[in-house]
Amino acid sequence: MAQPAATPTDLAHDVYRSERPALDAIFKPRAVAVIGATETAGSVGRTLVENLQAASFGGAVYPVNPKRDTVLGLPAYPAVGAVPGPVDLAVVVTPAPTVPGIIRECVEAGVKGAIVISAGFKERGAAGSSWSGGCWRRRGAGGCGSSAPTASA
Repeated sequence: MAQPAATPTDLAHDVYRSERPALDAIFKPRAVAVIGATETAGSVGRTLVENLQAASFGGAVYPVNPKRDTVLGLPAYPAVGAVPGPVDLAVVVTPAPTVPGIIRECVEAGVKGAIVISAGFKERGAAGSSWSGGCWRRRGAGGCGSSAPTASA
């Protein structure tokens, strides 16, 4: 039996597409925003910025912290929407209650992927589950892929 011809909308056969594959935003980002970046010794936000600087990442690193002008010598931005260039990946290291709003900001800013490193979602019972569900609805509606420790899509 003959196979149907690929249609122009069939992305599996569109080798000339101009968009990058969806997972490249997470696995091969060209620019990373660390939301919750800080200079506090031992913090996850500091460790992420240090590792990105030290690991010959090669892309842009944008610390995001509304209370700081710089983080480890890099200009800091008050929100992901204030970053001067496109952001492929946002790494969110803020308290759980702030995450739904941050994910909304990421979607509005056109961020393609997000990784959430935050405790306190399901551990906080119904309120935490509500925050978690809100994050997943926002990122899905905006086309932002994401990953979190206890996430369920």
